[in-house]
Amino acid sequence: MRIILTRLERFDIRRLLSGIIVTVGLVVLLVLCFGIPCRNAFCSSPVKVSGIVANPSEVVKTEMNPSSDEDNDDEYEEGTRNNDSSRENVVAISNVKVELNASLIPSPNVSLGKPEMAVDSSVLVRSREDNNVLFIMRRHKQVAATVSISQMNSLLIKSLPSSHSPKPRWSSARDSEMLSAKSEIENASVVHESLGLDASIYRNISKFLRSYDLMERKLRVYVYKEGKKPIFHRPMPRGIYASEGWFMKLMESNKKFLVKDPRKAHLFYIPVSIKALRTSLGQDFQTPKSLADHLKEYVDLIAAKYKFWNRTAGADHFLVACHDWGNKLTKKHMSNSVRALCNSNVAQGFRIGIDTALPVTYIRSAESPIEYRGGKTPSERKILAFFAGSMHGYLRPILVQLWENKSPDMKILGPMPRDPQGKKQYREYMKSSRYCICARGYEVHTPRVVEAIVNECVPVIIADNYVPPFFEVLNWEEFAVFVEEKDIQNLRNILVSIPEERYIGMQARVKTVQQHFLWHKKPVKFDLFHMILHSVWHSRINRIKTKSRH
Repeated sequence: MRIILTRLERFDIRRLLSGIIVTVGLVVLLVLCFGIPCRNAFCSSPVKVSGIVANPSEVVKTEMNPSSDEDNDDEYEEGTRNNDSSRENVVAISNVKVELNASLIPSPNVSLGKPEMAVDSSVLVRSREDNNVLFIMRRHKQVAATVSISQMNSLLIKSLPSSHSPKPRWSSARDSEMLSAKSEIENASVVHESLGLDASIYRNISKFLRSYDLMERKLRVYVYKEGKKPIFHRPMPRGIYASEGWFMKLMESNKKFLVKDPRKAHLFYIPVSIKALRTSLGQDFQTPKSLADHLKEYVDLIAAKYKFWNRTAGADHFLVACHDWGNKLTKKHMSNSVRALCNSNVAQGFRIGIDTALPVTYIRSAESPIEYRGGKTPSERKILAFFAGSMHGYLRPILVQLWENKSPDMKILGPMPRDPQGKKQYREYMKSSRYCICARGYEVHTPRVVEAIVNECVPVIIADNYVPPFFEVLNWEEFAVFVEEKDIQNLRNILVSIPEERYIGMQARVKTVQQHFLWHKKPVKFDLFHMILHSVWHSRINRIKTKSRH
């Protein structure tokens, strides 16, 4: 005992204090670098990427993003994510001020397929009432670099002569017919105007009209009969994913394009509903991999029963998918096929020049898919910009925090009431606004783009890496405004800087292009059904190859 006391007396108190300081310092460093583990939603912290605040759980992997599975009868509500993690992803920032410091390190290999850059972000969140730091979090992520609309235009031009498509294993008369059509399109007679169309809306109205005419006269589609309902052959014509349902319904009942003999088909349609696939298989099939494997079983079935998939490795096959998971479920087993996708995010595998962007159309009534169309004249639109909706994703809370009640001519709101009066007020705001803000939710796509066009309001698209619908044909910058997410704090300045004459022209072009975004119970020329089919035809035409002859 005396020996122990002697040693304690000799122990230098300074060493003890130094050890405590070093230990505490290490703990603080670990917390700063990796955060404090927590299952509570209050532990979630937004992370700033390229000038905007991003939720760290969304940046890591797309598989972590929940999917919209509930179709609310609310035209400004994108659906409630039924995954518990989604509730933690909704960031309430009404009472905080966000200060950001993000450094972007460009990767030397920025390509069409996977543009990437490393991100080192630091976030300081301070209370509005005082300047006390609430918490600090650091994250080191690999996320996609922002691809601007002008860069997308360049990528489209470059993709046309270089789009990859496997050569067929044997020749077909259908390939020769499509090659002939391709030649006719490339040598189309110059057209400066056409009844009901505005040439400025299109990248090349001459080629578009020639291509559309050839599609109407020559295209033949075979729809596989295999597959059990509800995943196959059962269209869902209402709700947030109505685009895949309406196309399926109109395609399978079409008498003009369909053929019963697959040998006469130029294209093969896989009539699958990704929405139904996501919701109909039960708890054993809730991961992207399990659902993708289930879809692969169908592909293996038709490949074993028919020779057509194997001839081109699926290059002359297509599907239409509006569900958020459409991209990830098909990018592996249908990599050669044409995919019409609502989730057209180039940072997540959407291929400009191969895939085609599908519009999100929120249909409230299957009997009246084009109700409430129209809006006020430019002189009657007294609201500069309008947005209302749920706080899905990282961007919308920032939009509302920055602009709600900040300017009398900006109607930037959160969720509006879902009762009839609230829905009527929502439509009235759209019809009375010059610009309608189309801010991304959990994913880049949103029904507000089509809602804006239907209400004759100029869309303002704030969704980095989003490829707008029918991008290969339409010149979107003539009737829409694109604002990068990092510039959201300058939103009003960007809009008021647009000259009056420019705005009036854009609004007129919105009214003209509207016909391409409408569903009809019986398809009409240039409507949404025909535009989707034309986009698939266009992609296949530009990628067609024939078997080499020796």
